[in-house]
Amino acid sequence: MSFTPSNEISLSDQFLTIELQLSTQMKALRYNQHVAYIYDPVEYAYNLHAQFTRKFCQSAKKILFLGMNPGPWGMSQTGVPFGEVKVVRDWMRLSGEVGHPIKEHPSRPVLGLACHRSEISGRKFWGLFQELCKEPQHFFQHAFVYNYCPLAFLSSSGKNITPAEFKADERKLMNQICDEALCKIITLLQVQMIIGLGKFAEKRASLAIKEYQLDNIQVVSIPHPSPRNFMVKDWNQEATLQLIRLQIIDCFTPSSNST
Repeated sequence: MSFTPSNEISLSDQFLTIELQLSTQMKALRYNQHVAYIYDPVEYAYNLHAQFTRKFCQSAKKILFLGMNPGPWGMSQTGVPFGEVKVVRDWMRLSGEVGHPIKEHPSRPVLGLACHRSEISGRKFWGLFQELCKEPQHFFQHAFVYNYCPLAFLSSSGKNITPAEFKADERKLMNQICDEALCKIITLLQVQMIIGLGKFAEKRASLAIKEYQLDNIQVVSIPHPSPRNFMVKDWNQEATLQLIRLQIIDCFTPSSNST
């Protein structure tokens, strides 16, 4: 990996450049016959995505929450990781138009902030930090959120296909590209702790930092907030307990952030 952060370009613009390069590389790959639609919200929702990044990613971040890839009713709609519409519009106070994928599934239309569907994962994830932080700046003072893979994949029926569902040989090149981009992001943000949302993200982060020999970075996980994660009965409670165990809960409380 050849990457040195620039002192002449804003951190947020460097972040966006890494993401755009990653999206271009990922879209150039050939995917199996089960992938009928590819959504790239970094591209078609760039307006909102860039707003989010420039507003909340202006400085180094101690903690990086790592998701897997965009969900159909979250980032695929808003360009924000786990970007449940009401959270993006009402809590983060972002606004603007969103475009469309080149090829769009009729049952998975991109409606941007006009989408009435609510992404449960995003509602849970950001709901926890709304409760802890009260205001978004208290979350983003120490943390940021990033998806390992920038693309969403859909079958011909509209079923979401996650990167974890690809066969190992298919994932190999995907992982190489995403690993390198992740390590650039880690270097740029001077990340000290990566919190994988689920075991897939945790594993990829661990392998990536080992491959690129990034030192002094702790990799841990909290359960993924997906409703498909049947092992978790009370996600808020489990995630909060993990933040306490990791001794970072104070990073997300207004009183600590104001001192």
